[in-house]
Amino acid sequence: MFVNREEELSFLEKLYKSDKKEVLILYGRRRVGKTELIKQFIKNINSEDVIYFLSDRSGLNANAERFYEKVAKKFNLPNVKVEDFRDAFNLLKIIPNNRIVVVIDEFSYLLEDKNTPAVFQHIIDEILDDRFFIILCGSLVGLMEGLMSYKNPLYGRRTAQLKLSPLKFLHVREYFKNVDIETVVKIYSVTGGIPMYFKLFKGEDFEKELNEVVFSKTSILYEEPEFILREEVGDVHRYYLILEALAKGYNRVSEISSVTGIEAKDLPKYLRVLMSLDLVEREVPITESLKSKKGRYKIKDNFFRFWFRFVYPNKSEIEIGMFKMDYLLFNKYVGEIFKDIVKEFLIELNKNDKLPFKFSKIGRWWHKGEEIDLIALNENDKKALFVEVKWKDLSVREVYGIFKDLERKAELVGLKDYDKYYCVFGRRIKGDIELEENYLVFDLQSILTL
Repeated sequence: MFVNREEELSFLEKLYKSDKKEVLILYGRRRVGKTELIKQFIKNINSEDVIYFLSDRSGLNANAERFYEKVAKKFNLPNVKVEDFRDAFNLLKIIPNNRIVVVIDEFSYLLEDKNTPAVFQHIIDEILDDRFFIILCGSLVGLMEGLMSYKNPLYGRRTAQLKLSPLKFLHVREYFKNVDIETVVKIYSVTGGIPMYFKLFKGEDFEKELNEVVFSKTSILYEEPEFILREEVGDVHRYYLILEALAKGYNRVSEISSVTGIEAKDLPKYLRVLMSLDLVEREVPITESLKSKKGRYKIKDNFFRFWFRFVYPNKSEIEIGMFKMDYLLFNKYVGEIFKDIVKEFLIELNKNDKLPFKFSKIGRWWHKGEEIDLIALNENDKKALFVEVKWKDLSVREVYGIFKDLERKAELVGLKDYDKYYCVFGRRIKGDIELEENYLVFDLQSILTL
């Protein structure tokens, strides 16, 4: 089952119908669904217009030969030996089609040859005509982003780029539409929005499936983070130390330095790499500027966060079959992910004008030991929504208590001239709540309704 990606498909179709030369750089982390997106796209166009080629690590010229052999067979082109991709694309121009889509998947493997950018610069500038739509697709994010740097020969040659992100929770819920939503939250907390990961679950018996999918030495996910990191950064030792520290809740540079032994002055370069890979993100309080010294780091990718919290530290026990999951600790972990899900939910409500006001920014807030899970702001109209998120079933009395504490903390934020609204989001709300104006209550059922 192909889930969502409606905007991305529409974007690809727009490029296809442009009637001019298009060069798209499509990239994103491994397993995020790039190839499936391409397959879905080409399924909707004439297959006679499409050339799909999967690169490997056999070298630039060997790939060029294999590429042309495939093309020559499909389009009955001259049976000749090509020296490189330039020869192959020159011969491709014989094809009489009005539109030609060429997909080179795993293009990042070709980039291991330093001559590749110059070769494709020549192809794009000197060989391709307006009939061609070229998609260069790759999973090694660092190499693919390098194509867009000023010093790269391919700089300025692309007509579009698309970094494919993991699916959102609401899309994962769409895939598991017949599964209890609480179970879907747990699955998403482990896998995030990576299609290949969450599709390993059925949603029938979460604990049993978790053991089979993640904690089994034979599972494809058991060594997945190590594989991805080695592909991207080579020497993974320091990155492992940083990710393990973040998974344990050490989120300031000084704290990370203390527990990893990496000097604070050296940490930013490693953190920048992890952020470029969408594995880590930096947060500042919603009321602060991005340059604020109050910045905290956290693992952005759910599976990496889960793996470094529960798998990596327990590998010895897992290897000898003695590991037992601490589900009380896991429930606390799910509570953190639930805050991200609620943020996504509120953004969807905001898009659909289903909140008391339209907000322009949303995020966490903290100061001197006080925290608010989410604050949504409209700085022009001076309106603020303060949100507390609880991964638990809440009684009416508990909800009122949370509102009271939220009102207290809201006064600490310093938004004196703002109209203030308050929201409690629980797993379930037990009982009927009489709400005054400016007060909102949501739970998992609210997500189902949306």
